[in-house]
Amino acid sequence: MDLEGIRTFVAIAELGGFTAAGRRLHRSQPAISRRLALLERELAAPLLERIRGRARLTAAGQAFLPHAEAALAALQDGQEAVRGLGSGLSGTVSLVLVGTLADTHIVDVLHRFARRSKNVRLELRTASSAEVTDLVRRGEATLGLRYFASDRPDLVSLDAGSEAMLVVAASNHPLAGRRIRNPSILSRERWIGFPPMAGERESSGHVLARQLVRAGLDAADLTLIDSLTAQKRLAQAGFGLALVPESSVGDELRRGVLVTLDVPAMATTIPITAIHRRRAYLSPAARLLLSLLTAKHRFRSRRNRR
Repeated sequence: MDLEGIRTFVAIAELGGFTAAGRRLHRSQPAISRRLALLERELAAPLLERIRGRARLTAAGQAFLPHAEAALAALQDGQEAVRGLGSGLSGTVSLVLVGTLADTHIVDVLHRFARRSKNVRLELRTASSAEVTDLVRRGEATLGLRYFASDRPDLVSLDAGSEAMLVVAASNHPLAGRRIRNPSILSRERWIGFPPMAGERESSGHVLARQLVRAGLDAADLTLIDSLTAQKRLAQAGFGLALVPESSVGDELRRGVLVTLDVPAMATTIPITAIHRRRAYLSPAARLLLSLLTAKHRFRSRRNRR
């Protein structure tokens, strides 16, 4: 089976169009179309259909995509394994992580990694937890760092610590600075949070819903916003309260545009997880970085360490 045809199909499926795939692969649109046609002819089934300028997977395309992605990832593993023969701590390691984790905790780990692997090139990128999973699964990143464990059987999830969740409000909130022992005081407050993530047993949306029930606030007015930045801005404007990771609001708390509310009944943490593909080749450098990421209590938040 033609490798370039598989790479072309995966690029179109991921990017949603022939033009974008051509840009990524540095090929003309006719060349992209020819590659796809050859692959479809070999499989004797159409993999994609064009609808309003977008490429959508057919049933055959949906069935073939995970195997195509796995084939490309396995090939990359093979290349890395050959490069890693006798090379020790060298080469390239790619890490994708949730942006809010890019604070002093991860910086400390990366400094330690850099000191111990001076000949390794570390590639970093940020993404949402779901995107972290997809990038690692497709082999576009060696390691991932996300909130919550992944349920995917083709991924290994390792404990990398936890982070406190904080209730935040506008700076002029009347309950700022007080310990709210009776959460019923907040019964008329509007809450802002993520919708529970489809296909995931745990997500920030699940955590907020669960904590509201535990605090007896399950009848609270809840506005679902699929953007952490928007949640913080709405809370800052006095639209409602938000339950967010501690690392995500450090700047706003320092500037005084948000304040935390001390609500013991809402106190909780969320797990941080390092992931890699189950059958992936991990170079010595990748294994070193993974061990640093998963060292005991490495990512415990400052609030948890008090």
